[in-house]
Amino acid sequence: MSEPDYEVYKLGDWDLQSGEKIADAHIAYKTFGDPHLPAIVYPSWFSGAISDNFWLIGEDKTLNPKEFFIIITALFGNGQSSSPSNQPTSKPFPKVSFYDNVRAQHELVTKHFGITHLRAVLGWSMGAGQTYQWATQYPDFMDIAVPFCGSAKTSLHNQVFLEGVKCALLAVKNTRSAGSGKVGVQESSLEVRVWSDRDREVGLKAMGRVYAGWGFSQAFYRQKLYESALGYKDLEDFLVNFWETWACSKDPENLLVMMQTWQNGDVSQQEPYNGDFEKAMAGIKAKTLVLPAKTDLYFPPEDSEYEVACMNPGVGKLGVFPSVWGHWAGGPGDSKGDVEWLDKQLSEFFAENPPDGVDALGEKLQGAL
Repeated sequence: MSEPDYEVYKLGDWDLQSGEKIADAHIAYKTFGDPHLPAIVYPSWFSGAISDNFWLIGEDKTLNPKEFFIIITALFGNGQSSSPSNQPTSKPFPKVSFYDNVRAQHELVTKHFGITHLRAVLGWSMGAGQTYQWATQYPDFMDIAVPFCGSAKTSLHNQVFLEGVKCALLAVKNTRSAGSGKVGVQESSLEVRVWSDRDREVGLKAMGRVYAGWGFSQAFYRQKLYESALGYKDLEDFLVNFWETWACSKDPENLLVMMQTWQNGDVSQQEPYNGDFEKAMAGIKAKTLVLPAKTDLYFPPEDSEYEVACMNPGVGKLGVFPSVWGHWAGGPGDSKGDVEWLDKQLSEFFAENPPDGVDALGEKLQGAL
């Protein structure tokens, strides 16, 4: 077996917002660049492995390892950080929140790397949720936040979408949903969280087909971009060899952990906001570039507009992906035009918002020496 292309930081027994704990927890990560360079945290997304974030990094991109120390962090439940798949047990995995994930990332950054300030935090989808979490949980810790195709609070419609995805998985176990933000109601006390090969095949393929109607927009399907842009011969080929293949590469219990984290996403569920979402948005200090996609079916621009409107004047800026790729406009790099658009927005925003003591031309200001 080959060695994993990432590293692990041991957290010990990790106390969670839920009152539960992950025993002997760890966070997986990978870095690019020199640790002495300005640091950027770039968290993973729903189902994504660390390597699934590489597409936005390169010497020809804004996330240039010659200019920044880039830290990709993995979500609890992604199969690399602490997850059901690497902590096998018949008991349900502890209930994990965005807060718990970001607190672990903060410990990695501060205690392991000795970093006291970040140039930026950015991410796609659930990575955007973690970006918002960073900006509200540690508001003085970074200059810039860039959440793209994500939200600070999981909307009701998004919760409903995830219920469909979740229930496709649970149905194969003869288990019904316990409600949004929860996993399943066990039909029998004898039921254990063990998945046969057949369970995995049927459940994950069903989940993949449910997800297929959400990841891309109506226009994407209408224009048959799965053929012209992605090279599939027809719709069924796309459903089988893109969506089912993606789903079957995942562990079902891992997916359920991440879905629960996602459904419960809400940056106001922490001190000092105590459920006041508008107060949480107003608590963001980092210059924040919010980038929804015009045709995203579950993170629509209207939600992002409200998030920016709740920020203090001069803090938030909105830009909309002019794309028919739906949620996939923001990643993971399949739409080359959208990658170019995103990188351009990042480049311009970084330039417009230099670190303290540096002007917009990159020159140190008098008195800052």
